[in-house]
Amino acid sequence: MDDGRDLPARLDRSALERVLARAAELQAGELDPGEYVAEDRLLEIAKEVGLAPHHMRQALAEERTRVAMPEETGPLAKFAGVAHVIATRTVSGTPADVLASLDAWMQREECLTIKRRFPERIVWEEHRGFWMQLRRGMDMGGRRYVLARAHEVSATVVPVDERRSLVRLEADLSNVRTGRLAGASAATVVGVAAGGTLLALGFFPLAAIAPAIVGAATGYGVARSHRGVAARAQLALEQVLDRVETREPRAPRPLGTAIEALVDRATRTLLRP
Repeated sequence: MDDGRDLPARLDRSALERVLARAAELQAGELDPGEYVAEDRLLEIAKEVGLAPHHMRQALAEERTRVAMPEETGPLAKFAGVAHVIATRTVSGTPADVLASLDAWMQREECLTIKRRFPERIVWEEHRGFWMQLRRGMDMGGRRYVLARAHEVSATVVPVDERRSLVRLEADLSNVRTGRLAGASAATVVGVAAGGTLLALGFFPLAAIAPAIVGAATGYGVARSHRGVAARAQLALEQVLDRVETREPRAPRPLGTAIEALVDRATRTLLRP
C-alpha cells in the first residue's frame, strides 16, 4: 500500500498553489449551504496551516472590496476598450482617514461631488457647478479631468489591520464608451449615405465608394479612441492612490475656492424662482 512516503518532501510554488486551492475547495464542500465562517476563525485556521496572519488579513480585505462584476473579455471590450477601470492598493491609515483624504482630493482636484456615502464607500459624480464646469472647460491646472467625465467614480476602503487599509477605486466609463460608439456609428452611416447618394446621382462607383470608406475609417478611429480614455482614467486613479499613499495632497487653492463659492452662490440666487 502507498503510505505517502513516495510523495515529494518539498513543493514548488505551482504545486503549493494547487494543494492549497484543492484543500480550500474540499473544506468549502463540507460547509452547509448558507453557513458562514467568522473572520476570527479563518485567522485561526491560517495559523494552523502556517499562513502568515497579515497575508490572511490582506486576502480578507481584498475579498471585502471585491465587486461582483465580471471582467470584460468580449469583442466590444477588446475593440473599443473596457467600460470600468479599477485600481487597488494598501495604504497607511484608518478607513475613515483614507476616505476623508480621498473625498477631499476628488472634490477639490477632480471636480467631483458626492453622489452617495456609506460607512466604507463613497460614490462621486460630475460636479455641475458653474465654477467646476469653467475649470474643466479651461483646463485649469493643466489637467484633463478625465474622471469627471465618468458616469461615477467610487472608492471602497476596508481595514487590513490597525494601521493599514485596502483601497479600491473604480471609474465607470460606460457613458463615455457608449458616446464614442454612437459617434462612430453616426460617422459610418453618414459616409455610407453620402456614397449611396453619389452613386444614385450617377457618379463613378469609385468616387461614390470614397465617402463610405472615409466614414468607416472615421468611425473606426472614434470607437478606438475610447481605449485612450480608459488608459488615462486608469492612470488618474493610480495617481490618486499615489497621493493618498505618500500623504502629499496638493495644497488647497484658497482664492479658487473663494471664487467658486461666490460664483455658485450667485448662480443659485439668479436661478432662484
